[in-house]
Amino acid sequence: MNPALRFSFVFLPVATIRLLVALGCFSPAVCFSTEVTSDFAAPIASEEVVFQERDGLVAIEAEHFRSQNSKGIRTWMLSTLAGSPDVEPDGDPSHAEAASGGAYLELLPDTRRTHDDKLIKGENFQPSPGEIGRLDYKVHFENPGRYYVWVRAYSTGSEDNGIHVGIDGTWPEHGQRMQWCQGKHQWRWESRQRTAKVHCGVEDEIYLDIDTPGLHTISFCMREDGFEFDRFILTQDRDFQRPNDAGPETLVRSGTLPQAFTAPRGKDGTGQVSILGEQKKWHKTSIELDGPFARELDSDLNPFLDYRMSCLFTHEENPADGSGRQTTFEVPGYFAADGDAANSSSQKGTKWRCHFMPNRTGTWKFQISFVQGKNIAIEPEQRGKPVVGYDGGTGEFIVEGTDKIFPDFRAIGQLRYVGQHFLQAMETGKPFFKVGPDAPETLLAFKDFDDTFARKPKASRVKTWEAHERDWNDGDPTWKQEKGKGLVGAVNYLADKGLNAFSFLTYNVGGDGQNVWPHVSDTDRLHFDCSKLDQWGIVMDHAQSKGLMIHIKLQETENDDRNIGHEGETGNVPAALDGGDLGIERKLYLRELVARFGHAPGLEWNIGEENTQSPEQQNAMIDYLNQIDPYSHPIVLHTYPQEQNQRYDLLLGGQSKLTGASLQNMWDQTHRRTLHWVNASADSGRPWVVANDEQGQADQGVPPDAGYDGFDGVVKMKNDQSYTIDDIRKRTLWGNLMAGGAGVMYYFGYALKQNDLMCEDFRSRDQSWDYCRYTVNFLREQSIPLDRMKNMNSLVGNSSNEYGPWCLAAENEVYLIYSPEGGAVALSTSWKTADCRVLAFNPKTGEGADPDLVSCTDSENGLILKQTDSQPMQDWVFVVRPRERVK
Repeated sequence: MNPALRFSFVFLPVATIRLLVALGCFSPAVCFSTEVTSDFAAPIASEEVVFQERDGLVAIEAEHFRSQNSKGIRTWMLSTLAGSPDVEPDGDPSHAEAASGGAYLELLPDTRRTHDDKLIKGENFQPSPGEIGRLDYKVHFENPGRYYVWVRAYSTGSEDNGIHVGIDGTWPEHGQRMQWCQGKHQWRWESRQRTAKVHCGVEDEIYLDIDTPGLHTISFCMREDGFEFDRFILTQDRDFQRPNDAGPETLVRSGTLPQAFTAPRGKDGTGQVSILGEQKKWHKTSIELDGPFARELDSDLNPFLDYRMSCLFTHEENPADGSGRQTTFEVPGYFAADGDAANSSSQKGTKWRCHFMPNRTGTWKFQISFVQGKNIAIEPEQRGKPVVGYDGGTGEFIVEGTDKIFPDFRAIGQLRYVGQHFLQAMETGKPFFKVGPDAPETLLAFKDFDDTFARKPKASRVKTWEAHERDWNDGDPTWKQEKGKGLVGAVNYLADKGLNAFSFLTYNVGGDGQNVWPHVSDTDRLHFDCSKLDQWGIVMDHAQSKGLMIHIKLQETENDDRNIGHEGETGNVPAALDGGDLGIERKLYLRELVARFGHAPGLEWNIGEENTQSPEQQNAMIDYLNQIDPYSHPIVLHTYPQEQNQRYDLLLGGQSKLTGASLQNMWDQTHRRTLHWVNASADSGRPWVVANDEQGQADQGVPPDAGYDGFDGVVKMKNDQSYTIDDIRKRTLWGNLMAGGAGVMYYFGYALKQNDLMCEDFRSRDQSWDYCRYTVNFLREQSIPLDRMKNMNSLVGNSSNEYGPWCLAAENEVYLIYSPEGGAVALSTSWKTADCRVLAFNPKTGEGADPDLVSCTDSENGLILKQTDSQPMQDWVFVVRPRERVK
């Protein structure tokens, strides 16, 4: 959200203002070299203007009123792209950028913005119409009858969303209490009347009856101060559909309307190129161009769509380096407003950036491509028209080795798909087993991110992350001085618990939460919010430094392939992101996310939560993402358990560039489902990275710890069965691992405390995070070679693969044996006791790795393994290696 453009104003006579209007003087750049001068309460349209109804429709700009009667209590004041009145209090900035005609009216001063602010009847609230702030408009009607009234308004709170409408000096009952509840923080058309029973208003109850043809006066007046008024429509069509834009054209019967307001364009940049960030291996190095001036909401030349900035990075080959690593990268760039939008909330500027992640030391050269053309940004193969002064810039820089240490991803390198069942850290060559939260999916619905609000606040709120503010540390990032501490602290908490991944949606309009999107609004999908995305980036970069992989779910099932209504219900409004197809919206969305966040070494794209796109749509999206992502990050797919066979089967092998499966299944089916897709993908010739990322049922999942907020620790299922976090550890975490899976992320069901939409306290699962940490620490400390192992349950006498014991083995190198319920296990092997050494590990306490806890005896077919501890473990792990391999 931008700070308002504030100027010092001197009131001028109305005649002078009209003269300026006639001369086209609507901006300080046109008419004034110093101060802007204007009476912001005076009409800007002449008294001769009369509007015309045609075919039962009238559309009028609010600022084109004929006269105003304010009674000196509250006054309608004009805000434009050139400036806003310096009236206090006024609790929000200018919204002229998205207003029709670049201007709107606001009732000022605004002293009541929330329910907690004092209500003073006759001052900041007026239930009786016609008393304060009356605006008059002359309209000539050819067709008498009933006209339904629609108004385009901008509401930021609960107490700036009401107005009255009247006709010919009267204020009929059905013109009173026009109300807005939905669509906060955006310009929105509405036609609802507040009633005693329905405070958010009843549709089709705001109307005026025009009894005779001819000239009539339409009036609006105050109900609540702070109301922001852009346009209104009168229509005889009761089924009139809410416009997605400024609405129908205005028709004038007599007189001439002033020109629309336009903001000063601003000066283009100088073409100077700067190299930002740390020039170190795996670190973010940014190329910043001082380029063409643009605004977020520009449409004639959309900075996100009609410009394409990219940088070609080329490494000077080092013949001694036999790594075979990629040496050229074509990296997409993006419009960055003023270059500091996270702090300034700027929506305009001359800064354009490319983020580069160098994969090797030495000298890197870069060349900037900056071209213009219709939709050029989303068509990487088209050439475009070079923008003189900005296209073709070159430079070079030297990359040194990193100074970071584990678990920082800049120390271990990018996670890459290498044709195996595990992602590999490129710097260390080690396989990656992920553990972390899959919830809340609405993690980015955070109050400290600009223009973030809930479209359905009763279903899903905007988060404070207050519970984790104590986890923020001195030196950690913030924006706007103090903002961001709660979510940055939550990232710290997850890292401190030893987790290495977390998950979130970047778009959920029409979905469950309806509170996360990267665009300037929830309805405009061709322009992005520069400040919000900068703020997202601060959190994501911090997560990389803490060793947390970002698992980005690009969409959810409610908005991946269907039409959505205005409030999120299925309807006749075209669906977000092209209804599942690879169209302009989807391409632009993917490109912006790649440009903004693709430099992260620990990143995994998930093309959809519970995805229901067709295989053709899925593959089109996967192919495009793979084409524009210069770093080839892994791409996975999450879908419903009942649809896995029909969807995943069509993507196996060479049918898709998909690198893995993000499984959803019942918590106790994880081993079987993971093993199925590990084997099926291996048999297809393209092994998948198979993780378990959602544990059903939708209302259950991974429960809080026993004792958290009164929870007893037991989840009672609909079939009269129950489970606890011990069962999740056994059947989900270790079930995935022992099937050759690549890790788990934990889902919090809707019926549980701190659930998938409402969670703001990760400590609710503190004990489960301990179990995850014990597991990944054990794998690392014991150097378990997961990338060379495969499931071999038959070696421990398990043919059903369902309940254990389970065995993961690299034959004749290492055997990992897990028994969920304890007891002795027979391992079929040619080894004898004298040939090997066995360690035991307790996955519940993290203790063990001790040979004295294990009794190992010979049998006819191999070894018999059992515990010797005086207090046997509930579940346990054995590691069997030949003696010479033990440290």
